[in-house]
Amino acid sequence: MKAKVFQEHLEKNIIPFWNQMTDFEKGGFYGYADSDGKPVKDSVKGCILNSRILWFYAASYQLLKKPELLEKADHAYQFLAEHFYDSRYGGMFWSVQADGTPEDTTKHTYNQAFAIYALSVYYQASGKKEALNLSYSLYQIIESKCRDHEGYFEAFSRDFSPVSNDKLSENGVMAERTMNTLLHVLEAYTELYKADEFYAVGDSIREILRIFKFKVYDADKEICRVFFDKSYHSLIELESYGHDIEAS
Repeated sequence: MKAKVFQEHLEKNIIPFWNQMTDFEKGGFYGYADSDGKPVKDSVKGCILNSRILWFYAASYQLLKKPELLEKADHAYQFLAEHFYDSRYGGMFWSVQADGTPEDTTKHTYNQAFAIYALSVYYQASGKKEALNLSYSLYQIIESKCRDHEGYFEAFSRDFSPVSNDKLSENGVMAERTMNTLLHVLEAYTELYKADEFYAVGDSIREILRIFKFKVYDADKEICRVFFDKSYHSLIELESYGHDIEAS
């Protein structure tokens, strides 16, 4: 009974809402809606939002098998691949203007992870090898540009020079490593490994789990620490229940 209620909500409310956010003129989906749920057509489009929309339609298609859902996923994928992907330096831009021209060219590890997550599910739904190839290329970008021998860093300029992590820091601290980014890299790599069992991705997953166990998890308090410096010293006494739930 509950499954039926959830499916009705998905089909009658959630899918129609996102359908009306489709930008047929400039591609992708509108980046903002007002308080009445109406799209603001000239708004900036964020890569994380576009990635989540791609994931949503691909996953909905896998559940409901309705061709129009795969068409929406195709629409989201086309814009992601053509406008967010940086063909010069690799990786995904943080955001673009409504017409797809770059707006914020920051390369954030967190952002790359969301794109991998979406592309991997889209590949599973569509069978399009180019989506899997793009997902794997982003994995290689993260592994070659966004980390050192101890784990993953956060924010970079367009050419992957390190920059301040103001996007994912808060409470007066500027974190060089965060549990949030690590969590979503793990999530993305898991979905990529599900899509195609690249042996290197499996090794990366095992390494991330070791980082969680020995660097992020506080065994005394049974929580995950949130913000860290380069050496994994916790920067603030903060408990993020939402992220602990995601991690579990």
